[in-house]
Amino acid sequence: MREVNGLSHTRWECKYHIVFIPKYRRKQLYGHIRRELGEIFRRLARQKESEIEEGHLMPDHVHMMISIPPKYAVSQVVGFIKGKSAIHIARVHVGRKGILTS
Repeated sequence: MREVNGLSHTRWECKYHIVFIPKYRRKQLYGHIRRELGEIFRRLARQKESEIEEGHLMPDHVHMMISIPPKYAVSQVVGFIKGKSAIHIARVHVGRKGILTS
């Protein structure tokens, strides 16, 4: 049986296929950053009571199937995940030469 989330008076199943692309389609997602991005995305989604059902990291873009509760706007959750993950990557990897350039 299909899992449907709900509260006392409602049932919901809101799943979205999200694709986002880094600026200039930079190919750095497959390098050293790739190993930690999945866990970062999952941790950030949990902060917004969302769950990443499935995800694929391509060299220049990201596919995600994400379950978002109706109380959050899709743009709010995706913006949060993109923004906070970009901040984390900049803090951790900006010191390394050549990681975010080219």
